[in-house]
Amino acid sequence: LPAGPDLRHFLRAAAAGQPGPSPELPPEPGSVPGAPKVYLETYGCQMNVSDTEIAWAILQKNGYARTKELDEADVVLLVTCSVREKAEQAIWNRLQHLRALKARRPQARAPLRIGILGCMAERLKEEILHREKLVDVVAGPDAYRDLPRLLAVAESGQQAANVLLSLDETYADILPVQTSAGGTTAFVSIMRGCDNMCTYCIVPFTRGRERSRPIASILQEVRMLSDQGVKEVTLLGQNVNSFRDLSEVQFQSVAAPGLSRGFSTVYKAKPGGLRFSHLLDQVSRIDPEMRIRFTSPHPKDFPDEKHLGLCLQAVLQLIQERHNICKQLHLPAQSGSTRVLEAMRRGYTREAYLELVHHVRDSIPGVSLSSDFITGFCGETEEDHQQTVSLLREVRYNVGFLFVYSMRQKTRAHHRLQDDVPAEVKKRRLEQLIATFREEAARANAAMVGQDQLVLVEGPSKRSASELCGRNDGNIKVIFPDTELEDAAERGAPGRAQPGDYVMVKVTSATSQTLRGVPLCRTTLSRAAASH
Repeated sequence: LPAGPDLRHFLRAAAAGQPGPSPELPPEPGSVPGAPKVYLETYGCQMNVSDTEIAWAILQKNGYARTKELDEADVVLLVTCSVREKAEQAIWNRLQHLRALKARRPQARAPLRIGILGCMAERLKEEILHREKLVDVVAGPDAYRDLPRLLAVAESGQQAANVLLSLDETYADILPVQTSAGGTTAFVSIMRGCDNMCTYCIVPFTRGRERSRPIASILQEVRMLSDQGVKEVTLLGQNVNSFRDLSEVQFQSVAAPGLSRGFSTVYKAKPGGLRFSHLLDQVSRIDPEMRIRFTSPHPKDFPDEKHLGLCLQAVLQLIQERHNICKQLHLPAQSGSTRVLEAMRRGYTREAYLELVHHVRDSIPGVSLSSDFITGFCGETEEDHQQTVSLLREVRYNVGFLFVYSMRQKTRAHHRLQDDVPAEVKKRRLEQLIATFREEAARANAAMVGQDQLVLVEGPSKRSASELCGRNDGNIKVIFPDTELEDAAERGAPGRAQPGDYVMVKVTSATSQTLRGVPLCRTTLSRAAASH
């Protein structure tokens, strides 16, 4: 997979049902001539990017080689998404293309093996195996360790499947093999599954119950990435701020943190374990020149944890104090209507959510906020929709992810509610939400014109080879000319910024998605923090 802005474009394309581009891959160390070649294609969210790296690490240890050429592959594995119907339809369409590839494969070569991995495999195992006879292997998110055996079974001409969900699998002992050589950014999975059971969401049924990786294994992976020169790590989970490491006995009897005022949950409070603030504290200490982000937190899980007696600093306080923890938060609202939020079982009201937003902005001056919204959920009225429009205006997010509701089998909504908002109404409402978001994001970003922003360079701009592209602390894209720059940390000759460099940029213009500016100098994360 590509790094930096290309990866973000890849994730957006994958979410829209387009396959990811073939990555440029270096020769794998220790690869054996004649080893079976595997081609991996990733669809959906960042968790699937992480799963691809885990699956590849397992296959590499078992003698497989990686190829970037589809025609060279002996095995094609699609890491799939089930969160919306459109994502699943992309896989069915892709399988038709692979059917033709399989049919024209020369008889002198071993038959092409095709596997479906991830959430769609978990949700639709029987349909995949029966509807598409060309699929040889089906493996759910907790079955990647079993891939070598499943592929061996497929070699004998049989279909093979393992979609068992686990209560404890975190792949903690497997260091993922990064899929982009020399990349500046990386994703680190800290937990798997989800216990929230929002009525619209398929994740608890495709990824299972919530469980967290031991902190020690996460720190090992982040140190490895730091040694490789990675400059930004995003901690990943379906609900990262309910992280709970139970691997150390002395912390297993610690009291559960209380929920913030106005928030509730469908499950009992979970005592014991080291919490997310402890993990964030430890990760941020590894490399002062490495930015730390995390996604996705749940709004209900931002309590003040200091009362736990663990000498922990609350998450918001850590973000405010540590120069390398990005001043950016993803607060998925899903709707601006308390009535719809209740139907979704989100565990908060509009008023409680807004109180949290105000608390975040008071705690972290200048914080960048992003959010998710679903329009056209079961029973959503025009008044409910207008309340979501007004929430977008009131909060003024910098980044937004907006989708129409897609009914998923197995979810509570599928069993209890009616998908009764017409498609044309969903489309109209989505268009209004997008227009409102862009209008407000443009205003939010315009406030940065004239400011100096520290940008982590990710590579050339897609539209011009004479410009560079990166992200600021708030995760907003910044484009600036690729020119000779002095280094604020050294008195050597000027030079051009490279991927992984930090550049101070004065912002000269802004849109709803992008900032443009003039580069001032190359610098370091620590030096930039000390000068502000």
